[in-house]
Amino acid sequence: MTQGELIRFDHVTKRFGENTVLDSLDFRVFPGKHVTLIGPSGSGKTTILRLLMTLLKPDEGTITVGGEYLNHEKKNGRLVPASEKHIREVRKNIGMVFQQFNLFPNMKVLRNVTEAPVQVLGLSRDEADERARELLELVGLGDRCDAYPSQLSGGQQQRVAIARALAMRPKVLLLDEVTSALDPELVQGVLDLLRDIAHTTDVTMLCVTHEMGFARDVSDCVMMFDQGKVIEFGHPDKMFSDPENERTKEFLSAVL
Repeated sequence: MTQGELIRFDHVTKRFGENTVLDSLDFRVFPGKHVTLIGPSGSGKTTILRLLMTLLKPDEGTITVGGEYLNHEKKNGRLVPASEKHIREVRKNIGMVFQQFNLFPNMKVLRNVTEAPVQVLGLSRDEADERARELLELVGLGDRCDAYPSQLSGGQQQRVAIARALAMRPKVLLLDEVTSALDPELVQGVLDLLRDIAHTTDVTMLCVTHEMGFARDVSDCVMMFDQGKVIEFGHPDKMFSDPENERTKEFLSAVL
């Protein structure tokens, strides 16, 4: 394994029936980097995030996170399907913010942010509360700890979801079209928050977005997906101003 890789896909294939969504994908993300996946709908971008969250399993190939196999473990020198305990342990390194906010409607904001650190990481309630209050201040919601999700706007709910993901102290934060369910006037505030997090923390980001301005601002690397493969990747300045692949040119001319 290359020194320092945080995420590695080796020959990962994922099919849904006759449809091959990822086709023997090789893929690397290094610590502290911000990688954005772009491409048409159905090109496999979100499938990558869902595989990392173990919401899906690969049909072929292996995925490692922080040097540990995600869906496999070694026993007697060979790879076998991983136990649930092993998967949970590796997945602790990954936080995800979904399109839909997925907050617990019956829990106040503070409890939404503290529940997983207490239950999964074993933090004391006091320690989790302190961390949650810091994060809610960071996302501009320090005064809404006692509100229920239904009392918040969509943009505020997405900010709580971001704070909740960061509360787990993940090594990598997965962002799946996090502004697509928001009213247009709320989008910029959430993108500005994520820009701040990208520029002021060392968390690794793997992002699927159609917000090309955001991708240009925060990314160290932009990857263009088409038909389950990476067809081009590079620094955002190069990708957005002078792409080489004709399919990339077509896609960007349609969305920019």
